[in-house]
Amino acid sequence: MKSRTPRRTGAVAAALGVALLIPAVAATPASAASAVSCTSSKAGLADKLEKDITAALAKRKSSVALGVYDRSTGTTCSLRATSAYDSASTVKVTVLATLLWDAKKHNRYLTSTETTLAKAMITQSDNTATSKLWKQLGVTKVKGFLAAAKMTKTTPGADGYWGLTQINVTDEQKLLKLVTAKNSVLSDSSRAYILKLMGQVVSSQRWGTPAGAPSTVAVHVKNGWLQRSTHGWRVHSLGTFDGAGHDYMLTVLTQDNSTMDYGVTTIQNVSKVIHKDLVPTASKSAVYIPTSTPREAVVATPPQG
Repeated sequence: MKSRTPRRTGAVAAALGVALLIPAVAATPASAASAVSCTSSKAGLADKLEKDITAALAKRKSSVALGVYDRSTGTTCSLRATSAYDSASTVKVTVLATLLWDAKKHNRYLTSTETTLAKAMITQSDNTATSKLWKQLGVTKVKGFLAAAKMTKTTPGADGYWGLTQINVTDEQKLLKLVTAKNSVLSDSSRAYILKLMGQVVSSQRWGTPAGAPSTVAVHVKNGWLQRSTHGWRVHSLGTFDGAGHDYMLTVLTQDNSTMDYGVTTIQNVSKVIHKDLVPTASKSAVYIPTSTPREAVVATPPQG
């Protein structure tokens, strides 16, 4: 009923010739715009996820977008999946994927310098290493990879400001799917390399989507955090999890956080219930705390913030 009412309202307004006076967004209930939507081939799982995710986010003030995909149960969940966010360091996975995709096109291995930079970029979220690789690749190659990956709504940051690349949940989930299953864009060795580095992220940065992950799955993560004068802290987390018959991935993007810790808590609250619902076993994963030196606060963004 909620979805039909706005259409009737719009039709009446159009008939009266006043449609242009009513903002389109006003016709959509706020609850409909922010409702979690899940589907699953496993009986009862979609409803449980919708209920638990909604409850986990109910009292949080952050603007949250998320995506879940579980190959083992044919489960998907989405919330604000097409909303754009500044990428912060989550774009580093895209940078590495572009580097490997381009090397494959030219039938070459990464150089020793490239492997050193790639490892620092992913495992330590090193910004200097990222800037070097971003400059080496150039926006044209990044866009080439995005087109090959069908990440059509991702826009590279201009003027070298890779931290301001515009991303959304839909495209980040496409990227994680490419990294975790055989495809024609990334070679098997490239995928294994990306997952290897995401599995070696330093412990102080393994917060976010790994929270609540069971000890039976391997964890691969890349986070991003960035403070600006508008929308406060952006805090994001990408994670893939596989093992013991499970194979799933999770993207959570947030902004309007008062502090970095607030965003981390928001992500971890929702991640815990997702892991619990997908893999209902007692969690033994360590709880990681945010890094005490969030270098993303000064990542490549314009000085005015």
